[in-house]
Amino acid sequence: MTKLDRMTVIGIVGALAAIFVAMTMDGSNPAVLFKPSPIILVLGGTLMASAAGFMKSDVKNVKAVVKQAIGTPEETPDDQIQRMVHLAELARSEGLLALERAANEVDDPFFKKGIELTVDGVDAEEIQEILEGEIAAIQERHKMGAKFFTDMGGFSPTLGIIGTVVGLIHVLGSLNNVSEIGPAIGSAFTATLWGVMLANIVWLPISNKLKRASELEIHGKRMILEGLLAVQAGSSPRMVHARLQAYLSPKDRQERPSRQAAEEAA
Repeated sequence: MTKLDRMTVIGIVGALAAIFVAMTMDGSNPAVLFKPSPIILVLGGTLMASAAGFMKSDVKNVKAVVKQAIGTPEETPDDQIQRMVHLAELARSEGLLALERAANEVDDPFFKKGIELTVDGVDAEEIQEILEGEIAAIQERHKMGAKFFTDMGGFSPTLGIIGTVVGLIHVLGSLNNVSEIGPAIGSAFTATLWGVMLANIVWLPISNKLKRASELEIHGKRMILEGLLAVQAGSSPRMVHARLQAYLSPKDRQERPSRQAAEEAA
């Protein structure tokens, strides 16, 4: 499950606002940018050129990729550690078969699969091999999503230049009408502005966000794998907690005792 990460939206909207404010301060009217032809050429051309480099099945996943780009997991690493400690307590008191009930309460398919393999008595090395394969597959899917937006960031300025060239061709064909040359040239360069602006404010930042989201998700998956192997080995809840603390940042490790104390006081 994911929730909206406002930072991505705030960053993109803030960058666009800065451009429009700067234009206004220089005496320009931002409304001149909103011309249908350069927007259609740059946006439509970029989308189609990027899609041409992918399989149909890849393009179908773009919606899910965009959702991931502006989202953040609802469950924190600390939540996952507490869940894993609970599994260790359950395995200690009732045995590994008792984990089957816990598997039904887990939404993450990776986590659920790991619990089911543990309950089925699969060897630790085989569990690690299977789940490492799952992690590798997740990484490949993430690379596809990030690459799509990286490609858009590459094609967008080029399509903007093409739009400008198309506009200048029109200008050169109308040199007999001097009064229209200035506005026509300005309109031609609007396409270049849209191409560069979308590449650096929208497509490339989203690509970077996807790469970062992938890093965090893979980090979480490796933590889950480490915890499951510890639970299967019969480690105590305290040892499971200590091993998984290594996956938290120093700041999160310091904040955890404070939160725990507050919860106990309440």
